[in-house]
Amino acid sequence: MAGLNSLSGGAAALTLGGGLDAKVLVLNKLYMAVRVISARRAFSLLVRELAEVIHIDNGQYLNYDFASWTEISELQQQFEPERHDWVRTVRFSVAVPKVIRLLGYDRLPQQSVKLNRRNLFSRDRNRCQYCGKSFSTSELSIDHVTPRAQGGGDTWENLVCACIKCNARKGGRTPDQAHMKLIKKPVRPRRHPLIMARLGQERYQSWKAFLDEAYWSVELK
Repeated sequence: MAGLNSLSGGAAALTLGGGLDAKVLVLNKLYMAVRVISARRAFSLLVRELAEVIHIDNGQYLNYDFASWTEISELQQQFEPERHDWVRTVRFSVAVPKVIRLLGYDRLPQQSVKLNRRNLFSRDRNRCQYCGKSFSTSELSIDHVTPRAQGGGDTWENLVCACIKCNARKGGRTPDQAHMKLIKKPVRPRRHPLIMARLGQERYQSWKAFLDEAYWSVELK
């Protein structure tokens, strides 16, 4: 899937805008969600005609190539500029699409969310799972609910965010042994935690139409 991992020279003209870090949902040829990428990478795919824009308007799916999308953007900028992120160049402005569809990629997405620190912090929303307070990432650690010394593994169900103070208090004990309680039971997320946070924003509501739980396991890039 080399098209998702590189930028083409044709997208260079778009580097003047401020919306290139906005997120875009990528569908495969069969309209199944497979990944979320930056607008910069999305425009690279559109310029090289490897993808098309999927725009939802009054419940209808509309398909646009890059040239058509730039024309539609003129109307969007005139009538609903607040609903979009924008990339502005010397010659024109173009709306960042919410969803694009790969024209030559029909593989199915993987069925699991990767277990890593970033996803754990996102699942727990940067809250210590013992005291319930929110902290910056640098002030949080990953705690094994059942310590490794007692047979606990590196799994979604056994790892939680903990602030430094609570982690030190718990030490190498279980919550019961340390007389501490989890604010909620840790579970494996069915959807990518970072994407779930974005679904709460109005501008990403169009993503929901493509989030079939049977296939949803988007990798964030």
